[in-house]
Amino acid sequence: MTQTPAIPDDILAALDALPNSARPVLVRLRGVIFDVASTVPGAGVVSETLKWGQPSYAVSTGTPLRVGVTKTGIPSLFVHCQTSVVSDARSVLATDLLFEGNRAVLVAQDTAFPEAALRQVIHAALSYRLTR
Repeated sequence: MTQTPAIPDDILAALDALPNSARPVLVRLRGVIFDVASTVPGAGVVSETLKWGQPSYAVSTGTPLRVGVTKTGIPSLFVHCQTSVVSDARSVLATDLLFEGNRAVLVAQDTAFPEAALRQVIHAALSYRLTR
């Protein structure tokens, strides 16, 4: 597992504005994103910024990911809705993950963290441009 960088102040402020119960899940997702990015050939450095008030993670080889909560407060991994990342994941991981439309993977707090399945989705997003 790669070393996850310290959380920048603007990202920390965005996370602090979310429900206390969601933060540990989103921080864990952040760590998995950095770890998976280190395995994608040519991905380079992860750009961590705020997009629409949510932490966003981008590499040159993929489509950006955001972490946040749904309108109902469920921690989620958001993917650009015009990609096939979520629909592809749904076709192979429907028994392991929950989805919202074509843009989000929901990470329910009352179940075990589905890290293996999330790693697959994150890898697909961060390598999206390599496969198209």
